[in-house]
Amino acid sequence: MLSTTELQGLVKPDRVHRRLYQDPEIFELEMERIFGRAWLYVGHESQVPEKGDFITTDLARQPVVMVRDRADGEVHVLYNRCGHRGAVVCNQPCGNVRLFRCCYHGWSFKTSGKLAAVPLEAGYGEDFDKTDPQFGMVPLPRVANYGGFIFASLSDSGPDLKTYLGPMLRTIDDILNLAPDGEVQVSGGVHRYVFDGNWKAQVENINDLYHPPFSHASTTKEDGRQFQRQGSNTGAQLTDEDGNPISFWDETGIRAFDNGHGYCGKLPDSGSGSGPVFEAYLKALEGRHGPERAKEVLDVPWHNAIFYPNLCIQSMAQHIRVIRPISVDRTEVNVYPILLKGAPQEYNQQIIRYLNITHAPASLIQTDDLEAFRRIQSGLKTQGAEWVMLARYFGKDVPTDEGQKGMGTSELEMRNQYKAWADYMTQPQPRSNSHAS
Repeated sequence: MLSTTELQGLVKPDRVHRRLYQDPEIFELEMERIFGRAWLYVGHESQVPEKGDFITTDLARQPVVMVRDRADGEVHVLYNRCGHRGAVVCNQPCGNVRLFRCCYHGWSFKTSGKLAAVPLEAGYGEDFDKTDPQFGMVPLPRVANYGGFIFASLSDSGPDLKTYLGPMLRTIDDILNLAPDGEVQVSGGVHRYVFDGNWKAQVENINDLYHPPFSHASTTKEDGRQFQRQGSNTGAQLTDEDGNPISFWDETGIRAFDNGHGYCGKLPDSGSGSGPVFEAYLKALEGRHGPERAKEVLDVPWHNAIFYPNLCIQSMAQHIRVIRPISVDRTEVNVYPILLKGAPQEYNQQIIRYLNITHAPASLIQTDDLEAFRRIQSGLKTQGAEWVMLARYFGKDVPTDEGQKGMGTSELEMRNQYKAWADYMTQPQPRSNSHAS
């Protein structure tokens, strides 16, 4: 196993070693020391609206079930494992159940995870205790709900969710404020894609404002506009009239906080919506907030927010991205539209339509990034250079009361992520054996 000294030597203030993207041993340590300890986004409560509803996913490559309990209506996150012989119990991506039943020997479990019934139970003798938690589908050590967003930790120690997220809680509040009814839904379908690259490439990319004029050149020419808003607004134009990259990317700004979190500022000249559908939405929003406050709510001060290590929320094209590492060179990302409760149906349909344009398999944006991630993974196999540079605007970051801020195309956000990476990787804490799957 890599020593603390070796791990520390892989991260410099302005660069990281290429092994971070290539070494399977490092990847395994990341699953244990980062994904095994941090608060991870699991799903949104709107994905399990009725009692007995469930979804399945993986956290740190461990299968889990998020389910709304039939007894108390609470949302639980359970290890997707039979307490008998260890088989995965639920093999469907989503559904509704009265009980979970293992296909192997028929053990069944309540939606709280507790063992419900054992076929031919007498064969286990008088000492068999069905109430022992180890025989059920064991709940994860810690689960928390903030504004309908469900997070869980595989570790039974560490800061609570609100402390861990800190200033990032405001970005969730901003999204909730956009909904006339004060709630959002993550129930409009999903774009799921897998790329041949390391998970950190996607996390870095989210707030990399240096790349859009180049990676997305096919949609950022002088006659093209990339980020079109709802209604008739034409969106933010990304190049000047001469077709050259322009400096407003730096004006956007970057903010970085503890634990690897951060966000970029709103895109300049992004404008607001217009047209009859938007006007109907605005009327509904004013009904909740009043005209002046509604105007403030619509002026969201950030574009992409990263909840390290596995979640991104975007405010303009309202969606979330969930990052699921598979192996050192393979990653799955799921993209869900965020629908606003109380908004006109046509308005929410426009959110879905826009996400199809930007993040579908034949989209204009995400496909460009996937190609870049593939090329990164391939290029870093070469021995031409040992280090990956993250030095843009290095030394020009400005401390704030909450963290740091920098120019929009600064690589501050990546440097901040690798500071958190090094903290996790070099300060291992014992995993709780009582909750091992």
